[in-house]
Amino acid sequence: MINIKPSAAIRKNYNEISELCKRSGEPVYLTKNGEGDLVVMDIEAFARRESMLRLRESLVAAEESRLSGKNGYSIDEMSDMIKAAVHEVLNAKRE
Repeated sequence: MINIKPSAAIRKNYNEISELCKRSGEPVYLTKNGEGDLVVMDIEAFARRESMLRLRESLVAAEESRLSGKNGYSIDEMSDMIKAAVHEVLNAKRE
């Protein structure tokens, strides 16, 4: 569900917006004069998204390398990389 609020809502109802972000795990989109202006989200949700983006960037880079004919990774190397990525995502969730 997309949460959209006028920008005045953050000034008037900060605690309510904060709770909505934490409860839903989704960003709240703030508008100004009817146009999109800002996005507010829970810090844990932000950290998870950032970790996922870094993981996707790594996977895209690995796929590009594979497609260009560069040597790949062994199963053990891939297993270690996946474990490290999962560890990073789980740790970001706790911070």
